[in-house]
Amino acid sequence: MAREFLEQKGYEVIEQNYKTKYSEIDLICQKLGELVFVEVRTKIGENFGTPEDTLTPKKLGKMRFGATSYAAFAKWQGPIKIDAICIVLTPTREISRLTHHQNIA
Repeated sequence: MAREFLEQKGYEVIEQNYKTKYSEIDLICQKLGELVFVEVRTKIGENFGTPEDTLTPKKLGKMRFGATSYAAFAKWQGPIKIDAICIVLTPTREISRLTHHQNIA
């Protein structure tokens, strides 16, 4: 869902579920000369908190580390940013809300 959303917004997905020993990045994209690292958080309903609540400082730190490591390994010279896509599903797995948060870390 997140990948399709980003592609419709003009992002080019270059990696999905990129894993290293220290972190995992859900989506790595390019758009307008930026390298964009995207964390995808999904929950069914919001009775016990929102997907945004799961974006803890520890998780964001791992994202920053993974993003800078990937950029260095790829010899990326342009700007980078970290985004999140938070998805809330209904009990029947329909999208209730999809929110794209930009520059979260």
